[in-house]
Amino acid sequence: MKSNLGTIDRTLRIIIGLVLIGLTLAGVIGVWGWIGLLPLATGLFRFCPAYGLLGIKTCKACNTKP
Repeated sequence: MKSNLGTIDRTLRIIIGLVLIGLTLAGVIGVWGWIGLLPLATGLFRFCPAYGLLGIKTCKACNTKP
């Protein structure tokens, strides 16, 4: 599983995931806030399956050819 997320993309995913989960735990938003686990997991693992299927890579190191 190769990394396909850049630094900014990864950071935003982690922040958005944590905010959604935090709002859910605080009771501000409903159960749908647990969807924040998805961007959190993709940010932590540096891999997005949808990006893999679409051939998208946001990391600079991933776009260079060996």
